[in-house]
Amino acid sequence: MNKKREQQYRELGLTIAYYRKLRGLTQIELAEAVDLSRTHISNIEAPKVKTSISLDKLFDIADILEVPVKDFI
Repeated sequence: MNKKREQQYRELGLTIAYYRKLRGLTQIELAEAVDLSRTHISNIEAPKVKTSISLDKLFDIADILEVPVKDFI
């Protein structure tokens, strides 16, 4: 994975974390709502962990957090 892509995933994860906290959800609650493990959500949000996410799951997360998916990108 190149540096630019790593930065994009990092920013995506931080944005998901921001909106999750804004909605008052824990990682566990978000994970259960989108059928992922808490560890996977944690890895997505962690700025130093290289973890990808499928578009389907990104759409699910956007729906749960009530945020247009375009705001994540």
